Amino acid sequence: MAISLGSGDEEHGVMADINTTPLVDIMLVLLIIFLITIPVILKEPAKITVPTATNIPTQTKPENITVYVDKEGNVYWGDLKVPNMTALVLQVEKEAVKVPQPEIHIRGDKDTDYENIGKVIAAINRGGLVKVGFITFPEPPNTANMKLSAF
Repeated sequence: MAISLGSGDEEHGVMADINTTPLVDIMLVLLIIFLITIPVILKEPAKITVPTATNIPTQTKPENITVYVDKEGNVYWGDLKVPNMTALVLQVEKEAVKVPQPEIHIRGDKDTDYENIGKVIAAINRGGLVKVGFITFPEPPNTANMKLSAF
């Protein structure tokens, strides 16, 4: 913003008005930039249908295998600790030859890193099993509504 203080002519006195023309020019340029960029930002790259989550109770079958991942990243095949991912792949390969293939249920600690779960999924994939599920506890009812009402 600029202030015009006159040209040294004492006759007209000091002009103390703020010149708002540069401010209006900048605001109009910003408005045009926003009008051009907002449709680009909001544009979806592809038309997709997002699935809705449903909680299906787990049917425990004797042939199902449960793999546990604790917060330190240790992996357990049932009650036995798996020393490394190679051993996990070997265990999965033994189960993959069964007909029908058993399901593997992964129970990950809520404080574990995603990397630990990703390694387990990669090992199961290399071992050849197809049916993999994640075991979680369902949210208590009306928790989602309580979160939305806070906004």
